[in-house]
Amino acid sequence: MDQNPTPSFPANAFRRQDETPDAAFYQSPRFVAHIDEGAIAAVTQLYREFFPKDGELLDLMSSWISHLPPEVPYRRVVGLGMNEAELKANPRLARFVVQDLNQNPTLPFADNEFDGAAICVSIDYLTQPVAVLRELARVLRPEAPLVITFSNRCFPSKAIAAWHALDDRGHLALVRQFLLAAGGWHGIELLDRSPNPRRSDPLFAVVGRVEKEASS
Repeated sequence: MDQNPTPSFPANAFRRQDETPDAAFYQSPRFVAHIDEGAIAAVTQLYREFFPKDGELLDLMSSWISHLPPEVPYRRVVGLGMNEAELKANPRLARFVVQDLNQNPTLPFADNEFDGAAICVSIDYLTQPVAVLRELARVLRPEAPLVITFSNRCFPSKAIAAWHALDDRGHLALVRQFLLAAGGWHGIELLDRSPNPRRSDPLFAVVGRVEKEASS
């Protein structure tokens, strides 16, 4: 268990250049990849390593593709995202929910429902990341992994101010602070899985596991 004191954040850390409703920004589907093939392969490999075969997974801030390893069967994959058309097009999802986590960070799932969760290249858009991560600790089963991945790409107008103020190493530290502030997480790992920084998008990950008592 991490012994660090609970971090605090400046009042303006979660402000964005564009504070208009996110529902309008994400209204039109974007059937594009937000990172290149090398970085996507690195995400898939992380999922291969951390998510249990035949498990029930939550793809948070999901889209039309989940980057899960195609050869691994999962009992159920549930997606939560902002655009219904994108979620409907995702072949790995057994069920999906359309929800703006910046408006409502409460997850519509039961306690201890999932064996793992992913947030792929989206953590920088959350204006209430601590509340969302606290909810994830509730809906994941004890010792279930959360894999948070990110690169150096984003929609600049919708990324929080704290993200813009930091470099890649700073982003790793910031996401770790989010988990510590949320509570209920342990064994936090900061990973650089960049396939080749000169030829591909970089890929970084923060992985944490739910403490046994967090969901008891």
